[in-house]
Amino acid sequence: MNAAFFTANRQKLIDALKGGSYALSAYTKMQRGHDMAAAFEQEANFWWLTGIEAPDWQLVVDGVRGRSWLIMPEVDEIHQTFDGSLSAERAREVSGVDEVLPSDQGLKLLRMLAKNHSVIHALGDFPNAEYLDFVLNPAPKKLHEQLLRIFGSVQDCRRDIAALRAIKQPEEIQALQSAINLTIDAFNVAKDELKNLKTEYAVEAEFTYYFRKHNAQHAYDPIVAAGENACTLHYDKNEAKLKKRELLLMDIGARVGGYPADITRTWSIGEPTKRQRQVHEAVVMAQRRIVELIVPELGVDVYQREVDEIMLDALVELGLMKDRSDEKLYHKYFPHAVSHGIGVDVHDSLGRPKRLLPNMTLTVEPGIYIPEEGIGVRIEDDILVTATGNVNMSQRLSTEL
Repeated sequence: MNAAFFTANRQKLIDALKGGSYALSAYTKMQRGHDMAAAFEQEANFWWLTGIEAPDWQLVVDGVRGRSWLIMPEVDEIHQTFDGSLSAERAREVSGVDEVLPSDQGLKLLRMLAKNHSVIHALGDFPNAEYLDFVLNPAPKKLHEQLLRIFGSVQDCRRDIAALRAIKQPEEIQALQSAINLTIDAFNVAKDELKNLKTEYAVEAEFTYYFRKHNAQHAYDPIVAAGENACTLHYDKNEAKLKKRELLLMDIGARVGGYPADITRTWSIGEPTKRQRQVHEAVVMAQRRIVELIVPELGVDVYQREVDEIMLDALVELGLMKDRSDEKLYHKYFPHAVSHGIGVDVHDSLGRPKRLLPNMTLTVEPGIYIPEEGIGVRIEDDILVTATGNVNMSQRLSTEL
């Protein structure tokens, strides 16, 4: 992505806010252990508007004058020596902003902006934060609190940005496809090596080596789950031995050019049992039916109802359910959503749309998990909504067991 991409994105947000001004913060570094920082990953909205991948920067945009500034953090000599820093010249080159200011001028800029703007937009509270089991990055909230002390009103623009990011631009679709293609190639390499691999971590290593060899990273912690481990949805230990006549679920994606893939396949280790074949085939057929549903203007509520009927068909056919109205049993065997947006974030917000629109990208990932049988199967592909239907961007990767 070049500076023109980020400049255009900032203008789109100005237009969506009807000329409103806004300020966003990069993430700050977080502790990994003792005196070490965790690997840094940028706040997605900030990246989409600037392209900056360094911590502690801030973006300020005057929507009336159409001017933009980056506020660079103060980096002391010791941290400069150990970690380096992003120069003002390079930041301006990457982002295309009008001006880069040192940190001591950032507060002055905001106070000056407040003289002409009683309202500023920023990221509000993180949605559904009460359900998360980790500490949120504090930088966006810290900026929000600072803005409250300066401006008469701070309004949340999170959903405005989400709605803009939901409709992918051609270069974003290309970046997603590049990540998907690399991930598909890694899956095929791992499939060829599977007979020689003895553990979940050995399978993970095949993907890690392939991604790093091609200058890419895992977009998220990979899931490599054999047997009953696949019934833990976010299993990430990846340390068990592979056993014959078990299934192996892999949920893995590369990140390329700022955009991720998110693909899941389930393979057999050795010859699968009849029951394993039945469950796998049921998920494959359900996924095909669900993908066929995806067309522009499809209501999200209609999509969800149709998905439920398809998954109920599969569970009834497998003898796991008799009463289609038993929601508790339904969610036991299919406990997660069938789709999520995919973009800069692996779980990208689509802005709570009422219907699907062309150039939205989302996953389709039905799964059936039977803990009492030690079977977990999920098939996941990345789908582009088009003007006439959809394109399965990861269709090249076989779903065969």
